Amino acid sequence: MARRGLLIILSSPSGAGKSTHTKRLRAWDPTIRFSVSATTRTPREGEVNGVDYHFKTEEDFKALVTDGKMLEHAHVFGNFYGSPMDPVRDAINEGVDVLFDVDWQGAEQIKDSPLGQHVLSVFFLPPSIKELRRRLETRGQDSMEVIDKRMDQSWDEISHWRSYDYVLVNDDLDATEARLRTIVEAERQRRDQQPDLADHVRQLQDEFAEGK
Repeated sequence: MARRGLLIILSSPSGAGKSTHTKRLRAWDPTIRFSVSATTRTPREGEVNGVDYHFKTEEDFKALVTDGKMLEHAHVFGNFYGSPMDPVRDAINEGVDVLFDVDWQGAEQIKDSPLGQHVLSVFFLPPSIKELRRRLETRGQDSMEVIDKRMDQSWDEISHWRSYDYVLVNDDLDATEARLRTIVEAERQRRDQQPDLADHVRQLQDEFAEGK
């Protein structure tokens, strides 16, 4: 039977595995779409409107917020960023899952939105703070100053773990990925994700009545 899509939110402190599991989840099921954010910042060279971002004027962005057409939004370094509701609603009505890479504040906004009943939120914890720092250092992307800043922010992010549907300790990539797949497959079968169930039960009821 047909199903509605999920709004899959993956969050973690930097270095705990969110980006890796985002890539692995989409490799496992390429039909999962990544939510394309809207922003008021100027497009960079090579960026395509509607592919990399939905580029908006500040006036248009604020109008979408006022009209309740943003699932979540934030003001970051002088620009607005957010997730437009209409493309996500269209996708989940088509049975397509949409993936969000947001922090706990964005996750709360999405859960409080009109599409909140379709949310599946997962938070990744590191096995230890020592291991979290080791991962940040060995990936070689940031200076020590930036790493220190990310570590300072990590506890604030971890402190919101209770607000997520599922929490996975990312101690082993393959094992954590397997658990994540199991969660997604189970959530896709939730009763409220299957709009045709009521009609099917009515059909069974009619057949039962006719057989008496």
